[in-house]
Amino acid sequence: MDIFKLGDKILALLEVVFGFWNSQVSLVFSLLGQSPVDFKGGGPWEVIQNLEPIFVAVGSSLVVLFFVIGFCSESIDIREEMRFEIILRMLMRLGLAEWLVSNNVTIMKAVFLSVGNLVGLISADGYSELSIDSTQAEVIKNLGFGESLIMLILAALLSIIVIISGFFLIYTVYFRFLKILVIVPMGTIAYSTLAGNRSVSHTALSYSRYFLSVVFEAVTMVLAIMVCNAFINSGLPAFTGNYAEWAKTLIYLCELTFTIALTVGSVKGAQNLTSKALGL
Repeated sequence: MDIFKLGDKILALLEVVFGFWNSQVSLVFSLLGQSPVDFKGGGPWEVIQNLEPIFVAVGSSLVVLFFVIGFCSESIDIREEMRFEIILRMLMRLGLAEWLVSNNVTIMKAVFLSVGNLVGLISADGYSELSIDSTQAEVIKNLGFGESLIMLILAALLSIIVIISGFFLIYTVYFRFLKILVIVPMGTIAYSTLAGNRSVSHTALSYSRYFLSVVFEAVTMVLAIMVCNAFINSGLPAFTGNYAEWAKTLIYLCELTFTIALTVGSVKGAQNLTSKALGL
């Protein structure tokens, strides 16, 4: 009897869940192509922009302090060490540090725009949306009661995993914006160390490397999602040749669940992967 066939209900559940995942991925793509300046209508950025003058004032004061520290450490013997090229190098460091402190936000906005454009170029041709294979959909529709009951349990488990993964995906993207917004004003303090000697100026390099890894994390996230979606839509695994049709579909759904979890893991580890790939 048709009442004992759950295939249509399973397919309807999977379509709802896949629609939810596709909407989350679409939202993630739009967010990753967005500059932190425009995030949430620019409200969070406005807070940072209002606080920036305070950090610039502190950074400008620290430039002088670190310059004095660097000068004292390099002028142990004035007659032997204070040559013209050394003085010129110190003044150049002082000027560069002050320029970076004053133009910190302007430089970062240019980086945001460049990375946003790169994300837009990567995703310009679109991405493959998650959908169940037509052959597997037909198998599910024609399942008997026993097999469809097992499939329904698996579909319910898949739905829970996909929903949790979708929320984790959004959380990771939002957390990236939070990291960027928090570290932007700290750049004025980090770049003020350039006015000092090598023992303190490495702070500016460490900050720049971390900042770039967080910003370029968006590119890695987009690539991870696109590649993992291609994995999902590639069909059955190669080792399912000798199984029954319903078992093949079961394996297909298990691989689909695993790949979705892999997508979230790749997105969460995007910053670490970016740092290692680019040597940051």
